[in-house]
Amino acid sequence: MQTAPTPHPSATIDWDALDALKYQDEDIAVAKLLADAPLDAAARASVNAEARALVERARGLKRRKGVMESFLEEFGLSNAEGLALMCLAEALLRVPDAETADKLIAEKISTGQWAAHLGKSDHWLVNAGTFGLMLTGRVVNLPDDLKGEASEVVGKLVKRMGEPVVRAGAMQAMRILGEQFVLGRNIQEGLKRGASMVRQGLARRYSFDMLGEGARTNEDAERYLVSYSNAIAVVGENAGGLGPHASNGVSVKLSALHPRYEMRQEESVMRELYPRMLQLAEAARKWNIGLSLDAEEADRLVLQLKLFEKLALEPSLKDWEGLGIVIQAYQKRTRAVIERLVSLSRRRGAPIQTRLVKGAYWDGEVKRAQVMGRPDFPVWTTKAATDVHYMACARDLFRAGDAIFPQFATHNAHTVAAVRRMASSAGRDKFEFQRLHGMGEALYLAVDPPPQVRVYAPIGGHEDLLPYLVRRLLENGANTSFVHSFLDDDVSPEIVAADPIATLEANPHRHRRLPPPPQIFGASRRNSGGPDLSITAERDGLAKTKAPTPEKVSVADPEQAVTTALKAYERWNALGGAERAAIIREMGDVLQKNEATLIALTAQEAGRNLQDSIDEVREAVDFCRFYAAEAERLFSGPRPLPSPAGETDHLEMHGRGVFVCISPWNFPLAIFTGQLAAALAAGNTVVAKPAEQTPLIAEAAVKLFYDIGLPREVLQLVQGDGAVGGKLVADPRIAGVAFTGSTEVARLINRTLAAKDGPIVPLIAETGGLNGMFVDTTALKEQVVDDVCVSAFNSAGQRCSSLRILFLPHDTADGTIQTLTGAMDCLIVGDPSDPKTDIGPIIDAEAKANLEKHMERMKREAKVLKQIDVSHLGGNFFGPAVIELSSLDQISREVFGPILHIVRYDPADVSKIGAQLAAKGYGLTLGVHSRLESFALEVIASVPAGNVYVNRTIVGAVVGVQPFGGSGLSGTGPKAGGPNYLPRFAEERAVSNNIAAGACPSADDGDVRLRVLLSFSAPGGLTARSICGGLHFVRAGDHRRHDCDAEPLQRHALGDDASRARNPNVASRICYVDAGQRAALHQHRSRSCDVLDARGDHALGGVAKHCRPCASADAQADQQPARFALLVDDPAAELFFIR
Repeated sequence: MQTAPTPHPSATIDWDALDALKYQDEDIAVAKLLADAPLDAAARASVNAEARALVERARGLKRRKGVMESFLEEFGLSNAEGLALMCLAEALLRVPDAETADKLIAEKISTGQWAAHLGKSDHWLVNAGTFGLMLTGRVVNLPDDLKGEASEVVGKLVKRMGEPVVRAGAMQAMRILGEQFVLGRNIQEGLKRGASMVRQGLARRYSFDMLGEGARTNEDAERYLVSYSNAIAVVGENAGGLGPHASNGVSVKLSALHPRYEMRQEESVMRELYPRMLQLAEAARKWNIGLSLDAEEADRLVLQLKLFEKLALEPSLKDWEGLGIVIQAYQKRTRAVIERLVSLSRRRGAPIQTRLVKGAYWDGEVKRAQVMGRPDFPVWTTKAATDVHYMACARDLFRAGDAIFPQFATHNAHTVAAVRRMASSAGRDKFEFQRLHGMGEALYLAVDPPPQVRVYAPIGGHEDLLPYLVRRLLENGANTSFVHSFLDDDVSPEIVAADPIATLEANPHRHRRLPPPPQIFGASRRNSGGPDLSITAERDGLAKTKAPTPEKVSVADPEQAVTTALKAYERWNALGGAERAAIIREMGDVLQKNEATLIALTAQEAGRNLQDSIDEVREAVDFCRFYAAEAERLFSGPRPLPSPAGETDHLEMHGRGVFVCISPWNFPLAIFTGQLAAALAAGNTVVAKPAEQTPLIAEAAVKLFYDIGLPREVLQLVQGDGAVGGKLVADPRIAGVAFTGSTEVARLINRTLAAKDGPIVPLIAETGGLNGMFVDTTALKEQVVDDVCVSAFNSAGQRCSSLRILFLPHDTADGTIQTLTGAMDCLIVGDPSDPKTDIGPIIDAEAKANLEKHMERMKREAKVLKQIDVSHLGGNFFGPAVIELSSLDQISREVFGPILHIVRYDPADVSKIGAQLAAKGYGLTLGVHSRLESFALEVIASVPAGNVYVNRTIVGAVVGVQPFGGSGLSGTGPKAGGPNYLPRFAEERAVSNNIAAGACPSADDGDVRLRVLLSFSAPGGLTARSICGGLHFVRAGDHRRHDCDAEPLQRHALGDDASRARNPNVASRICYVDAGQRAALHQHRSRSCDVLDARGDHALGGVAKHCRPCASADAQADQQPARFALLVDDPAAELFFIR
């Protein structure tokens, strides 16, 4: 009988302090690590010598390598052949239909140069099975006529033996490979095979793990619970009462016991997962065997520790020494975790089994930190740092005395030698090593005397576990290089067993190709950041933040708004790209600083949950920073064009005039701000008309623009319904329209613009989409379900990119649908400001009514597979729904909400189905889930879409990374957040100047308008050229133009008579200032200040009073309009020549 969980006092672990260490700066952390090195000089020398000896002895053993080690040595994970076999292993066994299996085999085998590997491995399976072909249990040797181009080999094999034979051979090869990963298909088989390994001296004991993907449904969790319970019972019955350290044990993956094992769902995890875990722990306690809680991603670390602490303090588990936990050395905060585990052990009065591993999710951790804009990575970015940290953690575990029973999981010779040295120094003999089944045998056979070694052994069907383990290998490829080279005679023992402390001392920095996530875009712009909802303090802080009531800054009269903006246009456009960019970039920074209140306001007014609101603010920040960089690139002055002799040609870009920006309610901050930032950066003034459903967010954003110094007349905000937008669009004075919204409204705007007399103005429209995702039988079901739930239901399906139609192959549709509908039961619909909420409300009653109307029609014409009941919530909440269509003809337009339609298809008809979808006229987003590149290409070719996503969600386009926008009924282009967006807001002007003798116009012509000339490396490297009455500055050594005599541009003090005498034209027009004044330049421009006096105060707030025209006495006497220039006195400065 299961014991009821016992309530405990408040936690002893300081969770906030542990969270604070999650993203510590790596260079600082490395310095601290080296300052407290785990080995002194003498110990390092001894360990290095032993590590080399271990490598040499292991290589000399007769039984050296398992199949996996031989495979990694021969193929590795970095060449085409190795990756092809890994991809084949990951997908082939789950493919139910012969046609797709044949395609997968042919595609993966045809990618490699297999002949180069034939006969090279010393393992019979790798050598003979280079092509992955095993027929009816016997190896097929490849005759000479099959040794040719890889693309021809498959054809020859098929011709000779037939597709079914080749397919059967590949399947058999994958199953044999699976046996090298998996100890048994069930726990009974695993115990039997494990006992045989023990008799052969290849293992002492095992830790069995029922590995596989985490639970997606409650049914999955219950099934895993039964599987773990059965494993504990069988292992316990065969334990012989030896105790946890001397008998086999079981490892538990917590994500298998709950479909929402994440910090946001801590309450339900403690309520539902903890009793299951307690049930398993009490069963293991009954048999007195070991039970360990496996480590997973960094975002789940604190939740894992909270569950473990609660278990450790259960009275029913008191004094039991079998309770264990797994910790990862590649996380920077693991030593702090050890410190807390030691304290917990002292409190409970029994040792804690602590398995120290390097970590198996490195690639995923790095990518997630980059995508989410974290301050740094939660993991070390170099192998040396991870290895040194592992040793430091090992030392901490030994220092803990009897509070910890250490278990060291490693295949690294140097790590083994270091652990043995530390154990000896600490006088500790109660510890064990661990290795993965199928790997590391030679290493531990080389250790003398033989150590205590436990084998980590996966249990389960090959079709489930082989793909899982292959994915772990692929994901962690960056940290598996040691395994590749350990038994490779071509790599010297000195290299394999190199001292990681020496390596880290030589380069005590993060990986040079992995800058911190905020810096992944280089010098052009900073990546946006946002709160981490896995950190309790940040999550709770957001939940408590109240949405402000913004100050009203909008104007009432649309016509007057256009008038005001039109008057401000010339002056704003004349600022130039660099000065406008400074303002737009500052807006991005201010949005980031005000993220908490903007997140709260977005959740309250737009109904977006906290993570969606975080992403919304981040996207707005990214738009500002990206368009600022683009403004500097495109609008900072003339761009030279190829020219004939005696002529100069260049291209200039300028604003168009007044742009009307009409934005939607579903991205009320990001799209609203993005439109404004783009139009302003290009030199236009703007009249903004936000959606009537989200006026407060628009008021808040525009107020921030005003706060940073943007003149109010440059940006006018007009609130109101569609009629207000209609008046703005019809105004003959506007120069363009940026619109995001429905296809129907876009058509109306287009007609209105076309019907007006006067200039033809651009319409930049981004509208909706009938977005599809095509899945084939090679796709991983769990990954498909994860991505479908996010794509179809996040933001209550109220994204233009949301998934509307899911295309599933007949052979796997039932299983996918069953898991999908089960996963829907785990989604939480409710208050968007509650961190637990996945899906908020529909925007208003009218939108909800439209969804209900569609559901009523679908109930009559199609099959409703699932809809979540939200009737108890009231208001505008709408339960996510899945509908199966009998024909694609049953849907012809976008349904804007959390309704997913499913269409089953025959793989042979995929192009036909794609053409039917394309015929609907939309072209926004498209998804493909497949391990077949040919399938993805076929779908992409048949369905035109602006954004295509393969094996991932189809929402969440990142500015500058996935420029967003469609075609056809989905928009006009160009793509927002892309390199071609700003030019659509601008006018281009090509200037051709004949500079041949006698062809120069007079200085008073006014045709020479050089605003921003160029960047240069040093002021002294410039020369001034007198060209047609103007000044032209070029780099020293630039010999492209030889038409005018050049004089050196001498550096001189402002108003210096001698320099004026040398060149009065230059002297009367040049001012020099420092780099400290450049950032403030745009503010002084708005105050009609032409230049900054070099003698002025450099502080941001104090420059204005020293601001004055730089016209010389000569210019004043001549009554000529002065042309001014600003030189920033900095090695990477720019010279501005301002009309």
